[in-house]
Amino acid sequence: MWLSNSSVGRKVVMSVTGIALVLFLTFHMAMNLVAIISADGYNMICEFLGANWYALVATAGLAALFVIHIIYAFWLTMQNRKARGSERYAVVDKPKTVEWASQNMLVLGIIVIVGLGLHLFNFWAKMQLPELMHNMGMHADTLTLAYAANGAYHIQQTFSCPVYVVLYLVWLFALWFHLTHGFWSSMQSLGWNNKVWINRWKCISNIYSTIVVLGFALVVVVFFVKTLICGGAC
Repeated sequence: MWLSNSSVGRKVVMSVTGIALVLFLTFHMAMNLVAIISADGYNMICEFLGANWYALVATAGLAALFVIHIIYAFWLTMQNRKARGSERYAVVDKPKTVEWASQNMLVLGIIVIVGLGLHLFNFWAKMQLPELMHNMGMHADTLTLAYAANGAYHIQQTFSCPVYVVLYLVWLFALWFHLTHGFWSSMQSLGWNNKVWINRWKCISNIYSTIVVLGFALVVVVFFVKTLICGGAC
């Protein structure tokens, strides 16, 4: 197939899956901001997005998009390295037109993947997974199940730990670099690569990525500060 047999096709797949994941990040960021305003409101959203069929379908779809994005990212990286051959070991000056993020997308992507694993451990494994196990008749810890829909509780517990706060902020920093390059690069791969629009997309990419990442970081910092001020009781 063209989407897998050609370099252009693989870049299109990377672009489409990447844009879909950016849209999910935007929704997730907006959802998390609700936790700052109202714990009850956030918990209502968590309950709505529990182990319901539509939430599970969406989760499976997101997982598929993420896996495809990762596979194609490594595929394209290996293809590019193979094409360069021994030249990649030569010592050359960094081209002024090449961004740092562009040259380190694979490393940034690996940090993002590790951060996602941490996020799944702290939230998905304690929220949707116990509900899913319970619905399937599998054993689930009673206390864990009782707090499954209490997203605000899990946010407070996670970000009361300074180690998690630092790890999440490092993750978000890497995510920002990954998004700022990936967003406009996706648009370029989809054909919006003329001199006028590519500069506009770079500007939009920087602004949009900054808003998304700052939204996530704000939740981390606010809940950590709450812990310092009142021990998580407020």
